[in-house]
Amino acid sequence: MGAPIEQGNRNVLDIPKTFRLHAFACFQDRPPGHPRGSCGAAGGKPLWDHLMKRVERLGDREISVSATGCMGFCAAGPLFVVYPEGIWYRPRSREDIDEIVEAHFVGGAPVERLIVVPR
Repeated sequence: MGAPIEQGNRNVLDIPKTFRLHAFACFQDRPPGHPRGSCGAAGGKPLWDHLMKRVERLGDREISVSATGCMGFCAAGPLFVVYPEGIWYRPRSREDIDEIVEAHFVGGAPVERLIVVPR
């Protein structure tokens, strides 16, 4: 590892990135009627399965998708977040997933109409 890099008044470690893009998709699946809801109950799993297949077909080892548990914004789901940018997406269809993969993951242009700011 390299030495810390000073940014403003804080030190930031110079750590090499493992992935160019890393998406974290919420697989939380609470029972129907749960007061918090969940990404699974909102139809997330088929979307995440499609996302993983699309990324796998790209064959780009610098892009990864990981399944997570609850990320804390259950009512807004289904959600996934892409780092290093920290962009949150709320796709509703396989076509939305295809657009995100092509535009953002391949082309580097986030899909503004699908971005959410979870609260």
